[in-house]
Amino acid sequence: MTARQTHRPTSLSYAAVGATQAPDLMTYPPKGFVPREDRTRIGHGDQRFETAWLQTLTWQIQERAGIGVHVDSVPPEDEVSYTPVTFDDSGAAIEAASIGSTTTTRFAPDGTPLIVPGTTATLTLHAYGRSIHAPVRVVSVVDEPDRKGFAYGTLEGHPVRGEESWVIERTADGSVWLQVRAFSRPANWKWRLVGPLLRRQQRRMTEEYLRALVGE
Repeated sequence: MTARQTHRPTSLSYAAVGATQAPDLMTYPPKGFVPREDRTRIGHGDQRFETAWLQTLTWQIQERAGIGVHVDSVPPEDEVSYTPVTFDDSGAAIEAASIGSTTTTRFAPDGTPLIVPGTTATLTLHAYGRSIHAPVRVVSVVDEPDRKGFAYGTLEGHPVRGEESWVIERTADGSVWLQVRAFSRPANWKWRLVGPLLRRQQRRMTEEYLRALVGE
C-alpha cells in the first residue's frame, strides 16, 4: 500500500450510502440492487477479536483474498468526517450527506494507519484472465466495543455500483465473527452483458474474504 497522499474530493456512483448497515438490508435492499450477506465464526477470545479487527481496518482481508490495494488518498486529520445520506425503506436517498467531527488517524501496533472515512483506494482484481481496476471510497467506519469494521462505496470506473462492508463482532460468549454485507448492480450496459460472471466473481470473492481470517 502507498503512503498518504493529498485528498481529492470524489463522487460515489450510487445514492443509498450507508445501506449496508441497515438491519433490513436483505429484506428491503435499495431499489434495483441485489443484496448479499455472509457471516462466519473466525475464532474466540479478546486477542482474536483485536487481531481480526486490526487486520480488517488495514485492508488485510482484501490483500489476503488476492486483491491489490493502492491507497490513493486519505483525508487530512483536520478535515471533517463524512456522514452518509439517509434513505427510506426503498433505498431512495431522502437527505443529503453532512459533515461531523474531525478525522483522527489511528495506527495499528506495527505503525500501519487504520482506515478512516473518506479514504479512496483502487482495488485490482484478477478474474477470467484479466485485471480489473475498481476505485472505491470508505464511507463509514464502525468503532464500537464489540463491533469494528468499515464499509466502502464504489466510484465511477468500478465495474459495479454499490457498497460492501466488513464488520468483526465479538458476541457475549466470546465468539468472534466476520460479517460481510453488500448490495450491488452492474455499473453500465457493458458490465450488464457479463452480469452472471460478475455475480459469480462476487460470490467467489466473498468466500475468499471469509477464508482470509478463518485461516489465521
